[in-house]
Amino acid sequence: MQLNITRPICFFDLETTGVNVAKDRIVEISILKVFPDGREEEFTERINPTVPIPAVTTAVHGISDADVADRPTFAERAKEIYDIIKDADLAGFNSNRFDIPLLVEELLRSGIDFDMKNRNAIDVQNIFHKMEQRTLVAAYKFYCDKDLTNAHSASADTWATYEVLKSQLDRYDELENDMKFLGDFSTRKRNADFAGFIGYDKDDVEIFTFGKHKGKKVEEVLEKEPGYFGWIQNADFPLYTKKVLTAIKLRKLNTKG
Repeated sequence: MQLNITRPICFFDLETTGVNVAKDRIVEISILKVFPDGREEEFTERINPTVPIPAVTTAVHGISDADVADRPTFAERAKEIYDIIKDADLAGFNSNRFDIPLLVEELLRSGIDFDMKNRNAIDVQNIFHKMEQRTLVAAYKFYCDKDLTNAHSASADTWATYEVLKSQLDRYDELENDMKFLGDFSTRKRNADFAGFIGYDKDDVEIFTFGKHKGKKVEEVLEKEPGYFGWIQNADFPLYTKKVLTAIKLRKLNTKG
């Protein structure tokens, strides 16, 4: 089944220095852009993360410091990457919890103010887990009857994810071939930020989801304890979380004005 899309959708996968969204860096990125007319364009690039790649991570994806020593940094490719994804929905495997948050961190770090508002995020892993509870290798075998022989290669994983989503649409009648539906269906829990430090209550109001103010409304905490805002801004939180928190604070100030 072909995707029913009215604007481009970018399937992408990252290989990184680790799994910490705030600290780790991209070492390889692959983007498969699918257009409404059916065209498919791929962009794959290895990136110099400017920090050492731990041996335990190299053991997973096979990319070492020597492999990326002469490659461009993310900042040098940020504009090109942004130009590819700026008009598109995003899709990946475990992308809502890892790939999208880390990609946004790299873009913000490079001075590009990227936001996910008004675009859909389709996490093929979440659809898979809701339906079958497996891994990408098993998903590829289950849905496409193919062996993923080059797992943890960004390009191979990206193409496999694209094929799996199309096969999921063929298999499950309850899945709508609509990116908004798939984005909603593949979201486990809606958060104001990617990392999940700021969520929503039953009234759709932002609340903190961690620490001493867990469950409390963000605006009320910032009003009663303004120092908490400064603590988060200076602590090791993702840049996007800080961006969302700043927007909430400014909205409150504008409302008062």
